[in-house]
Amino acid sequence: MSRITAIFESLGRKGRQGFIPYITAGDPDLGTTEDLLVALADAGADIIELGVPFSDPMADGPVIQRASERALQRPVGVRDILPLVERFRRQRQTPIVLFTYFNPLLQLGQGEIGEELKRAGVDGVLITDLIPEEAGDFVAAMRRSEIDTIFLAAPTSTDERLRLIAEHTTGFIYVLARTGVTGMRETLSGGVRTLVDRVRQFSSLPVAVGFGISTPEQVREVWQYADAAVVGSRLVLEIEGRLGTDQIVAGVASLARELKGEI
Repeated sequence: MSRITAIFESLGRKGRQGFIPYITAGDPDLGTTEDLLVALADAGADIIELGVPFSDPMADGPVIQRASERALQRPVGVRDILPLVERFRRQRQTPIVLFTYFNPLLQLGQGEIGEELKRAGVDGVLITDLIPEEAGDFVAAMRRSEIDTIFLAAPTSTDERLRLIAEHTTGFIYVLARTGVTGMRETLSGGVRTLVDRVRQFSSLPVAVGFGISTPEQVREVWQYADAAVVGSRLVLEIEGRLGTDQIVAGVASLARELKGEI
């Protein structure tokens, strides 16, 4: 059983929903990212999404684009990120999902990706520009390495696409709260619950909802009908607002607790 599956089974036994924060690796630097992973785990993150910076982040809004730009100034690539995950794994068991585009992963070599991720302690991978229709070989390779593959279900997804997503996904299915790029929104679309219900027709996997969730109220709203809420841009904006200070880690951890409703 993967760490991701074990987490959701544990949440189910407790009658709880999950909280999944996202940060960009290398923003503002790898040392801070490592401290942030530990702080988020200690703040109650059930799973952590770790973004791999990329020069052409088509699915990301301006906040996460700026985070990628800051990271790439150093520069930071996937080969720099995996040792960081390996060090984190010696300290905490919180599952890590790499949120990435396909191109950065190719640094690892087409035939070596799964084994390198496994060795580092990565639990799952979400590749925003890999569609299920073209993912068969990649998914098979990840299965052999026991890496969960997570796909995105969008409001525009047809039933046939949802069926394919369900066939290719393990760990959990990521439902987009809206179409377009990542970013904060004042309200969530009324169609998100309907999309979650549609996904459940094709899969018994847990469902996480993200893209646009930025307040404790929105987290609680998602928890009414999904298994987990994902918060990204709001946390990355907190990092951006504290650049140049020694308060980044404490500020992000405090915000994570607030988003979970613990403050």
